[in-house]
Amino acid sequence: MKKTTILNLEQVKEIEKTCPTPFHIYDEKAIRKNVRELKEAFSWNKNYREYFAVKATPNPFILKILQEEGCGVDCSSFTELILSEALGFSGSDIMFSSNVTPMEEYKKASALGAYINLDDYTHIEYLAGGPGIPETICCRYNPGGVFELGTDIMDNPGESKYGFTKDQMIAGFRRLMELGAKKFGIHSFLASNTVSNEYYPALAGILFELAVELKEKTGADISFINLSGGVGIPYTPDKEPNDIKVIGEGVRQKYEEILVPAGLGDAAIFTELGRYMLGPYGQLVTKCIHQKHIYKEYAGLNTCACDLMRPAMYGSYHHITVLGKEDAPCDHKYDVTGSLCENNDKFAVDRMLPKIDIGDYLVIHDTGAHGYAMGYNYNGKLKSPELLLQEDGSVKMIRRGETPQDYFATFDFCDILNNIDYSVK
Repeated sequence: MKKTTILNLEQVKEIEKTCPTPFHIYDEKAIRKNVRELKEAFSWNKNYREYFAVKATPNPFILKILQEEGCGVDCSSFTELILSEALGFSGSDIMFSSNVTPMEEYKKASALGAYINLDDYTHIEYLAGGPGIPETICCRYNPGGVFELGTDIMDNPGESKYGFTKDQMIAGFRRLMELGAKKFGIHSFLASNTVSNEYYPALAGILFELAVELKEKTGADISFINLSGGVGIPYTPDKEPNDIKVIGEGVRQKYEEILVPAGLGDAAIFTELGRYMLGPYGQLVTKCIHQKHIYKEYAGLNTCACDLMRPAMYGSYHHITVLGKEDAPCDHKYDVTGSLCENNDKFAVDRMLPKIDIGDYLVIHDTGAHGYAMGYNYNGKLKSPELLLQEDGSVKMIRRGETPQDYFATFDFCDILNNIDYSVK
């Protein structure tokens, strides 16, 4: 699979006249198309809804696009709830899935009428002692052990900090019913970034069987089953992407096989996708500003891990295109680096690329989710702008780049930094 860029070289040069690199750019047309294909794949479930994981790309312009396409939001913090509220999300538009949750966050979610997804059995009494137990409540399940697809170990839920055990789910539903809960949801997340059409159907089978058991043992009215996230994207160009139609059909088969005979054929299916929704439709555009020739060849960019943390944090692969040299042979080996005082600030190690010259523009692919969102300010580095390629072909700024004034804004309570000189001399 060949990876293509959102912008070509001429477009980047034009944009840089008013918005210098580096910047993140998102493709509106591709985002909308992807949402519609997802909804079509699950259209067999009359109450299906996608709750976009705000943490993946917390930009109000992006959230507005998803809202227009009928998506809800999955929030995990007080500020994400505030952002969603400001955009007009409320009630069943919001799924609040958090852990180690402060009371103020439960109070805010309750005030918005959001679906609250409890992460732990002890949170039942905690929530009851605060805003109280809502009539519809969700609980997160952790089956323990390892999660396998065929002979492949996909992840290790038993080492995860999230969720209830099965016994806790049964006891939890009974206690929640005593406290006034009328309807229930079930949620689970067993593996991250799976590039496999089998993951969601396998997870669905586990949750559907759990739903039947919970109904039988507690009499609970199970209103929805949330498959959460985990459907991933192929970061490397040699992998084929997930086929959402095949995934949706696989979940439907499990639904018909397990839920319908048990009298749960009205249960809604929810998803909380982030990476799948936005990952391929965002890119980081940057420029080579230095080269270094020592024991290895280095191409130094005008960005750093503060704009894209995944390669430094996880050693993750992100494909790189040198604009204008898409068809040139990849016959030069580089470490592609940023400017942080950390040796792991590398976007690629020993990557074969076309010859890179100072001034060349590089596109780092698949940064639309967990890209800008994971940025930080180490070394006093400032996060870059976010732009949107709109459906009409125009480019719009949807977040300006940070400034030194932003960096020092949290000292506005005192006068110790009154004499900062922000000019470049």
